[in-house]
Amino acid sequence: MPSTHEVTNQVPPLTGHDTAADPALLDGLHREGAGWAEPELHELGQLAGSAQAQEWGRQAEEHPPVLRTHDRYGHRIDEVEFHPAWHQLMTVAVGHGLHAAPWADPRPGAHVARAAKFLAWSQVEAGHGCPISMTYAAVPALRATPELAARYEPLLSAPVYDFGLREPAGKRGLIAGMSMTEKQGGSDVRANTTRATPSGGGEYNLVGHKWFTSAPMSDLFLTLAQAPGGLSCFVLPRVLPDGSRNRIQLQRLKDKLGNKSNASAEIEYDQAAGWLVGEEGRGVRTIIEMVNMTRLDCCLGAAAGMRAAVVQAVHHATHRWAFGKALADQPLMATVLADLVVESEAATSLALRLAGATDRAQRGDEQEASFRRIGLAVAKYWLCKRGPSHAAEALECLGGNGYVEESGMPRLYREAPLLSIWEGSGNVAALDALRAMGRQPETVHAFFAEVDTAHGLDPRLDAFAAKVRAELTDLTGIEARARRVVERMALLLQGVQLLRHGSPAVAEAFCASRLGGDWGHAFGTLPAGLDVKAIIDRARVVRS
Repeated sequence: MPSTHEVTNQVPPLTGHDTAADPALLDGLHREGAGWAEPELHELGQLAGSAQAQEWGRQAEEHPPVLRTHDRYGHRIDEVEFHPAWHQLMTVAVGHGLHAAPWADPRPGAHVARAAKFLAWSQVEAGHGCPISMTYAAVPALRATPELAARYEPLLSAPVYDFGLREPAGKRGLIAGMSMTEKQGGSDVRANTTRATPSGGGEYNLVGHKWFTSAPMSDLFLTLAQAPGGLSCFVLPRVLPDGSRNRIQLQRLKDKLGNKSNASAEIEYDQAAGWLVGEEGRGVRTIIEMVNMTRLDCCLGAAAGMRAAVVQAVHHATHRWAFGKALADQPLMATVLADLVVESEAATSLALRLAGATDRAQRGDEQEASFRRIGLAVAKYWLCKRGPSHAAEALECLGGNGYVEESGMPRLYREAPLLSIWEGSGNVAALDALRAMGRQPETVHAFFAEVDTAHGLDPRLDAFAAKVRAELTDLTGIEARARRVVERMALLLQGVQLLRHGSPAVAEAFCASRLGGDWGHAFGTLPAGLDVKAIIDRARVVRS
């Protein structure tokens, strides 16, 4: 072979490692009361880092779902075909309890264990996380009507992925979806025009067009429609109790920027049968329980994306040489990598703190419930907003190699913006934080109680906290300042977690840059004097 075909200075594949071997992830798991789940977390992390799982992720992305509206004879079938890799990913996720399993697990920390596993496993492929998240989030909403919860919850939490169009009661496990957005309303769900007419026996007939329906092959959907008593929440199974198909028609699948493996559909309800969840006229209040749970997963997904991206960047820079030494040993590249690690660990620490608050709130802790209410809105805004810029910088660490699909970095980059849009774009999340503070003053007290746990640990955090308090005492033009206010609240919460529980090197870098202001406008502008090597080492892979 000609010497021009010699391959040198190329980076070995990033496989055979444990995605759960993440110091921030493991620290959060134990801190938030789920240390008992570490063995299974590592088992899942080792599978996530395997060549087999990485191949499933690639195949699911490169072979997106296909809509089949009719069979060969012209009968309406409304089915979506998936590549076998999709079903492999779903089988693992459900089998390890990443769906609704925590609702059936009485152990303290069950929601934290599930969050940690979600973070480790979704680094393989993010698209299948959508139906997994929806299934997790459906349970608290369904509990507004106990008889519906009794019918569906045991199957939603069952550790069996049972794909196929069958009546729910005859399946071993169920997946749930959500269908709210309409083409005329977007985030303004109160503008929905879908109509629900009572038809007797607690059943309603729904007529309307939904612009976005997540995971249209789910077994049942939560949706909003205008009932006689106002906007209400309904559950619609895809197959009715008598075995007939519900009148839910798939009009088309969305051709999306990313999230290619997951089907998102535009659907029509043509006298579809649904059952009321909660009370008529209280649909938003009912569905908000589902929204809050999916917001937690948005935070976890953003943290997972950042971790996957920075591990790829550090791996590449460790094995790639230029100008006589590894890229990771070049001072400027080392600063970029360290900055990316700091952002990643700040995201993971805050996301797991919110998972802990969710777990304790479900067990009756009102203080944690108040913190979760404000903390989720704040974190949803900031963590998901940081994802795209973090992915772009990590991709650039690989240079032209990162711009090539085979690297996997373009998939991370395309996926990142979704989380800032799903369940409320940046503006919606920021305004929801203001709404929480205005309507539930106890959330503000819970927020600052959390901040006060780190008082005196670092003067930069104390000074930053004083600025945030001042921002919140001046309500002049607060809506126009919402992004600025919520951004600072998120940074403050991240600083608290890192100072109390994080690596000293990471905490120092975060406080100096994000809180102390010694930072530029791009990653890689950290101040001098930091222990950059110690920070980077936290993102080096651990081989299985």
